[in-house]
Amino acid sequence: MSSQAANINSDYKKSLLAGLDLFHGVHPEDVQNLLMACDRCDLETGEMLLSPGKRNENVYVVLSGELNVHVGSPDSPVLATMEVGACAGEMSIIEDRDPSAYVVAAEPSHLLVIHKDILWNMVDASHEFSKNLLVVLSERVRSHNHFIAASIGDWRKFEKHATTDALTGLGNRHSMEESFPREVKRCIKDEIPVSLIMVDVDRFKSFNDKFGHVAGDRALSAVAHILGKQFRPRDLLVRYGGDEFAVLLPGVSLKEATIIAERVRVAVSGDTESSNDSLIQIPIKISMGVAELDAHGTFESLLKASDAALYRAKNSGRNSVSS
Repeated sequence: MSSQAANINSDYKKSLLAGLDLFHGVHPEDVQNLLMACDRCDLETGEMLLSPGKRNENVYVVLSGELNVHVGSPDSPVLATMEVGACAGEMSIIEDRDPSAYVVAAEPSHLLVIHKDILWNMVDASHEFSKNLLVVLSERVRSHNHFIAASIGDWRKFEKHATTDALTGLGNRHSMEESFPREVKRCIKDEIPVSLIMVDVDRFKSFNDKFGHVAGDRALSAVAHILGKQFRPRDLLVRYGGDEFAVLLPGVSLKEATIIAERVRVAVSGDTESSNDSLIQIPIKISMGVAELDAHGTFESLLKASDAALYRAKNSGRNSVSS
């Protein structure tokens, strides 16, 4: 081969490699023998390349076509698209674990397959290749972080607007923050009393530690079921959070609310499960704090008063009602 032909061939190889993220600026002579040891593969549209739970030992470089990345399932929305020059699979090799996403051919695609042993040999053979690999990895980590941040943001938005507690089926704290102040204002306008009862399951942490979280969840569901049967349809019952519940009673005075609370306490402590699917017949006790809205009071002041009453009930030995 003439010197001119060799130069043309070298330039062609450089231009070919330059379009591939991992080989930008790499001298073909440094990796030529290693490239010859690499395989090729073809994918049809919709064919799976990588998936969680399936071991991967290769880096795949897109020579033609496109690959789509999905998280969670292959049917989830496309997270990213890998076009000609991009690579896939490098993170699972670096982290020595299964892939974290599904990579599927978006159209017929032709790929360069670099086995992990060859990959490390290329790192040793070319400084430019190792630098490119670092760039690819850093960009991948950054894109993952952006995805995680966006997912957390979406989840927080969903959580903020959700109004139902998944475990008990009752309204949750967000529901309370929307509906309780509105109902309190209505009672003030109609000049009728309104009371708030805070409910706390006694020694629930110890219960969880002893019997496990599954039994704990069932206990909370059972308490919620009994509470739901004990109050009027117009009363507002929510799971305030953890092992606490809150009930707003429109048109009910402090004296009446205290009597109701005592009746509910007895109902809960007598039996925590009304169905055959029993809670291992372990007694559950509750403490309750009751308060009535004062003149010129607000929902916030009512909540603070009922919470203070609950604190007194807990300090007086639990399994009691305080107002």
